[in-house]
Amino acid sequence: MKVLSQFSAQASMDGDGVNIRRVADFVTTKFDPFLMIDEIKSDDEQDFIGGFPAHPHRGMETFTYIRKGGFEHRDQMGNVKAIRAGDVQWMSTGFGVVHSEMPLADAVDGLHGFQIWVNMPAKDKLRPAKYQDTAGSASVEATNDTGATLKALAGDWGFKDQPLISATIQGLAGEAAIADLSLAPNAETTLDLSQHEFVALYLYQGDLYKSDSSKGEDSHRSSASNQHHEGEFLVLDSQSVLKLKADDRGAGMLLFAGKPIREKIVQMGPFVMNTQAEIQQAIRDYQAGRFGQIA
Repeated sequence: MKVLSQFSAQASMDGDGVNIRRVADFVTTKFDPFLMIDEIKSDDEQDFIGGFPAHPHRGMETFTYIRKGGFEHRDQMGNVKAIRAGDVQWMSTGFGVVHSEMPLADAVDGLHGFQIWVNMPAKDKLRPAKYQDTAGSASVEATNDTGATLKALAGDWGFKDQPLISATIQGLAGEAAIADLSLAPNAETTLDLSQHEFVALYLYQGDLYKSDSSKGEDSHRSSASNQHHEGEFLVLDSQSVLKLKADDRGAGMLLFAGKPIREKIVQMGPFVMNTQAEIQQAIRDYQAGRFGQIA
């Protein structure tokens, strides 16, 4: 595994006082086609009870994945859905979306989830909005002989020398693909992601070691450069084989892959466009009610 860039999630707050960890890059676009990863992880409802009241988006895609607890989603397109543990949701906002995400009343054991922003190419930023979710659908996943489980959340993945394809969520901008990879205690795995131009991972649980079959386990633990910790986002060389090893606590991470869009962006709050003039137009359109309203 060759790490090209490394970032650490920063404590932040969004919505109505929701505490999150965030990794974002709207300037150098080193995550292209991805823009931001927000993680909510707490057993204290005061960290998330305020939720995300109605707010707009334009020019980007939101991808929500819940591992524990849940949200109720509402939008101006008429979608009202409970997104629970194991579910994912994708909105390609295009011209505009107004939506809210509020914690489910029966999700009393904490919340762990992610919202990921994906950029859209300029040619698609004003197309009609799209919505999909996997609520009620079985997840597509596989476990190998070494204790690694990969869940395909969006797009196509190769695992155990066979394709693993998300049955519901396809067609993200930038050919984006997202997966949840879990390693059992002391498990290791090897992935070949060379079919993708961009590859990255976000470690949400445990410590991770770069696995090297030519060295013993002690060599992993003795080299700090071989160790990565919870909350780190790593941009990887897609042409290098991904060899990963967990410690005795196991590890969990999101995998990201895609094709960079390579366009200059301008971001202001929930709007991601290509010029400042387009940002100002988005603000005018929203204020004039052209995005619609949640019923």
